[in-house]
Amino acid sequence: MPFKIVRNDITKMNCDAIVNAARPSLLGGGGVDGAIHKAAGKGMLAECMKLRGCKAGEAKITGGYNLPCKYVIHTVGPVYCDGKHGEEELLRSCYRNSLNLALKYNCETVAFPLISSGAYGYPKDEALRVAINEIINFLFDNEMEVFIVVFDKSSFKIAQNLSADVREYIDANYVEENLHERLFWTTDIPLQNEYAPECIKEESNSTYLALGDIFKTEDESFSEMLLRKIDESGMTDVQCYKKANISRKLFSKIRSDKYYRPSKVTVLSFAIALELSFDETNEMLKKAGFALSHSNKFDIIIEFFIKRGNYNIYEINEALFEFDQCLLGG
Repeated sequence: MPFKIVRNDITKMNCDAIVNAARPSLLGGGGVDGAIHKAAGKGMLAECMKLRGCKAGEAKITGGYNLPCKYVIHTVGPVYCDGKHGEEELLRSCYRNSLNLALKYNCETVAFPLISSGAYGYPKDEALRVAINEIINFLFDNEMEVFIVVFDKSSFKIAQNLSADVREYIDANYVEENLHERLFWTTDIPLQNEYAPECIKEESNSTYLALGDIFKTEDESFSEMLLRKIDESGMTDVQCYKKANISRKLFSKIRSDKYYRPSKVTVLSFAIALELSFDETNEMLKKAGFALSHSNKFDIIIEFFIKRGNYNIYEINEALFEFDQCLLGG
């Protein structure tokens, strides 16, 4: 998917570029900065010394050296005072300038830490909001795969009231059901579909074969319904798949194959992008052999947002990440 939040060590990310939340000297420090310098080795430090520092909000690039990435983009985030001294604009500039450097160097994949949210004191939920807004604004005009990498849950905070509301909704609606029924409805159909997310597993070939006929007996296939809904929405194809956090490659496969068998996550990503009602979402899911269930926390979180008319896929993904669920997109 074009944008994803992942839990990992950023020095282990196999991307074209990783972004370093650097100090103005660019000569290393603590936290992410120190970890990246240590992993990259003395070669990167020597190159950084030639750059003569970096101002807050700006970005400079070096080689990746011993890291698994081609480049390291060094950006200096603002020190948070009270939010009234230009901190947000400087933080936005960090993301914009880093992404533009990545574009200039033909990077297809870029990984960011949550800049300024550590020792520089930027509130984590606000830092996350700024990061996501700048990244999605960039992705509307550019093709790139962008990650926000968090090392552990303590590094990631969504708005407290949202987290509490989602948790309350899950507690009120979650029920245990027969395991076979849960697997049936949450299984991704395409056994060979490379876009199916790893955290949703196939049940068996027999399930695949039993559901396979759905796609050829429906009056309208999932692909046909999706394209019709896009036309009715007034969006272009590009606007829709970007809003759904879906890659151009995946959308092209869906458009070119009337009987394309999507994963459940893919269906729901488009339903959110198209701002379908709860009933319309279930109708689209049915075209692919799925349904929402109160035996699945992922489904309950999706239902929570749809029934409240909140179709911000990135805010939904924040909540899904908070509760250890798969993210929307593909």
